[in-house]
Amino acid sequence: MGSAARRKPKRLAEKLMAIRTGLGLSQNGLIRHMGFADDLTQAQISMFERGIRQPGLLVLAAYARVANVYVEALIYDEVDLPRRLPAISKGEGVKRRA
Repeated sequence: MGSAARRKPKRLAEKLMAIRTGLGLSQNGLIRHMGFADDLTQAQISMFERGIRQPGLLVLAAYARVANVYVEALIYDEVDLPRRLPAISKGEGVKRRA
């Protein structure tokens, strides 16, 4: 293990905001919908959506669950979220065109 900073997805913040708005939820509504009322604050969701901080693994998995997509759809920059959220069937996302 080196001491270099880990690579971070460039589009994660954009995708997290798209999930919340696609579900028609406020930041506090999203927290309740994901089941993190006692663990997350509106300020933390705001920081995730602005790219200031990245959510932990359990929170990232909860975003994927409520959007009905695989976590990879959130992580990989070359994959777009489905247009309709939550996805009708669990989706890998849509490969971006070059």
